[in-house]
Amino acid sequence: IISMRAVAPGGWIAGGVCLCSTPNTGIGKETSRDVARRGARVVMACRDLTRAEQAAEDIRQSTGNGNVVIRHLDLASVYSVTQFAKDFMDGEDRLDILINNAGVMMCPRWLTEDGFETQLAVNHLGHFLLTNLLLPRLKTSAPSRVVTVSSVAHQGGHIDFDDLFASRKPYSSLESYRQSKLANVLFTRELSRRLTGSGVSSFCLHPGVIRTELGRHVEGWFPMLGALLRLPSLLLMKTPTQGCQTTVYCAVTPGLEGQSGRYFSDCAEKEAAPEGRDDFAARKLWEESARLVGLKDISL
Repeated sequence: IISMRAVAPGGWIAGGVCLCSTPNTGIGKETSRDVARRGARVVMACRDLTRAEQAAEDIRQSTGNGNVVIRHLDLASVYSVTQFAKDFMDGEDRLDILINNAGVMMCPRWLTEDGFETQLAVNHLGHFLLTNLLLPRLKTSAPSRVVTVSSVAHQGGHIDFDDLFASRKPYSSLESYRQSKLANVLFTRELSRRLTGSGVSSFCLHPGVIRTELGRHVEGWFPMLGALLRLPSLLLMKTPTQGCQTTVYCAVTPGLEGQSGRYFSDCAEKEAAPEGRDDFAARKLWEESARLVGLKDISL
C-alpha cells in the first residue's frame, strides 16, 4: 500500500506515505525502498514484525528516509485485514497508492482460520477485502492508484466457482496458484469498471521470474525443478530490485489513468490472457469474494 501526500511529475512522491503489503523480503521490500528513496512516508504492512523491522531499518539506513514504519497485517485472516484497515483509516489521512504485493506460491493445501484455501485467501481474498475497506481513503486522495502484483501464470488459469478451495477435487498447488493469479487480473479489471469516474485507477502486473523466497515450496512438489533452480544458468532470473520495476512503473508513471484495468509486464502494457478479459467471470468473482469475506456493501 502506498499513501502519498503529493504526486507530481519528476518529484512524484515527495512527502508521501507508502504502504506495501508484507514486503519484508523480495520485491515488496525493494518496492518500499524505491518509494522511500523518492521521499515517501512508507507504511509496511507485514505478518512477521521482527523481520519487518529489520527490513524497515535497512530501508531507513540505505535511503536516509526515517519515515518508514511497520504495521501488522496477516492477509490470511479476515479479522487481521479488517483490524489493519480500521487502524489505517484512523491513523492516516491520505492513501494515494495501494500496492497489493503479498503472495504465496504453490504451497501445500493449507486452510486459513476462516476455512479458505491459503493461496486464494492470501493472493486474492485478503487483497480484495483490504482494497475495499481502504477505498474511502483512496477516493478522498484521488487521483490515486491500486497496483496488484499478479503473474504470467494467470494464463491457463480457471476460476472454479463450484469448488474454489479444492475441497471436492484432488488438490493441485499449481492450478490453485494459477487460479489465484487469474483472480488478481479479474479483480483489477472489475475494480476499474466499478471505480469509473472516481479518480481511482487500478492496474495489475507480472513482475518477472525473480530470485526470491516465493518459490520455496516448489522443490517439495517438484524436486527436479528445485534442482534446476539452483543451476548457475538461472542467474539470468531477475533480482528483487529488477523485479519491482513494473510495480513502481504502474504506481508512479504519469498519464496511465487511461489504461486503468489493464495488465502490465516489463514496464509496458501487455494483453492479458483471454481468461483474464472475461467480464462475466470478473463480476461473478467480485460478488463471490464479497460474500466469502463478509463485505456488506457490494454496490460499488
